[in-house]
Amino acid sequence: MTRYHREMRAIKKYINNLDSRVIETNCGSIEYAKIGNGYPVLAVHGNAGGFDQGLIMANKTINSKFQVISVSRFGYLRSSIPRKASVAMQADAYASLLDSLNIGKTAVVGYSAGSASSIQFTLRYPERVSALILVSPAAPGKGPVMSKALFNIFFRNDFVYWATITYFRSWVQDAWIGVPKEFTITPEYEANIRDLLFHILPVSARVDGSFFDIYTSSPEIFNSSKNENYPIEDIEIPTLVISAQDDPLALHENAQALVERIPHSRLLALPDGGHLLLGHNEEVKSEITRFLHSNKVSIDKNI
Repeated sequence: MTRYHREMRAIKKYINNLDSRVIETNCGSIEYAKIGNGYPVLAVHGNAGGFDQGLIMANKTINSKFQVISVSRFGYLRSSIPRKASVAMQADAYASLLDSLNIGKTAVVGYSAGSASSIQFTLRYPERVSALILVSPAAPGKGPVMSKALFNIFFRNDFVYWATITYFRSWVQDAWIGVPKEFTITPEYEANIRDLLFHILPVSARVDGSFFDIYTSSPEIFNSSKNENYPIEDIEIPTLVISAQDDPLALHENAQALVERIPHSRLLALPDGGHLLLGHNEEVKSEITRFLHSNKVSIDKNI
């Protein structure tokens, strides 16, 4: 228990030192952190995340000359979750956040489960999006399903989650964060996996958001071909989709189909790396930078 308490203190100190802020809007409390001074990029984290995970992913994939606005989505950390929350409401919350920051237009990067609200924001506020980037996206098609019993065991109790990732990491890395079973784990990749799993703590501060993602947001986007709330073909914003061919969570075939439906989109297909795109951070960062440049997004100033 001594190690558990020490590591919990460390992760909470780490989050506090990131100096996030909370604003109040018609959509409730919204937590965010902002780094950099260049053209704004809204970073939308995946499942079991928060603004802190958004910053971690942005550091791996977005050029440091951009300004990153990383938001905690509904129910994550200090962001509230409204009654009868919807993905469309989450998109409205992004608009409220940008209003409060006096940002009229931004590029949007949605990671994993964050792609659903990123797509909704682009559909609802196209005049505010200069470019859309979806990384390992939850997309229409087949998707993973977690039983509520399993969710309640592992994601509502900090100690149970900590013990699982500490002593049974190899058991969870495939099912929870999408590392392919056949993928060769180098010491560097092992460190990356351990770091990501550790930074999901405290799960007790992310449980409401994760529950919304797993049982509302992700199923909605998986089944969006039957849902009039997702007219994906109407997206006119330049879109880049990034997907690994061996991703066991956000299936590559779904990413391919997504690109076929979005008119001005293209796909960066990586041969391996799983859901975390292990081994491809620099390639992904370079491709995102080129994509933003090609769509007249400046890394030097807000235009």
